[in-house]
Amino acid sequence: ENDLLVLIRERVQAGMPYIGWSAGSNVACPTIKTTNDMPIVMPKSFQALGLVPFQINPHYLDANPQGHQGETREQRLLEFIEVNPDMYVVGLREGSLLRIEGGSISLFGDKSIRIFHHGELPCELAPTDSLQFLL
Repeated sequence: ENDLLVLIRERVQAGMPYIGWSAGSNVACPTIKTTNDMPIVMPKSFQALGLVPFQINPHYLDANPQGHQGETREQRLLEFIEVNPDMYVVGLREGSLLRIEGGSISLFGDKSIRIFHHGELPCELAPTDSLQFLL
């Protein structure tokens, strides 16, 4: 109702730094469709700030606990890319961060990220790997 997403996007595009973690990293994406928190009421829109051209799944876990009979994160993200075939998804693990500045992107932390893209097997990328393809 106050168009805060528009105002924030304009400020960031004008040079203001944006720092977001957890839900703040989801909001930096084109949509909020890869959040781990299911909305309990219908949001006005699934559109987000669109500061990055890919989706982020923060707090990404590889775990499949014994006895768990539901979907894993990986299964949910694979379903997402089936219906969003042009979108990359970054599984961002705890203690990791992505920094985008001046047209380049870097991963910081001691953990890899998991990349999901339609038609490709999920892959792991380390902080030393190039992530420029995401931009």
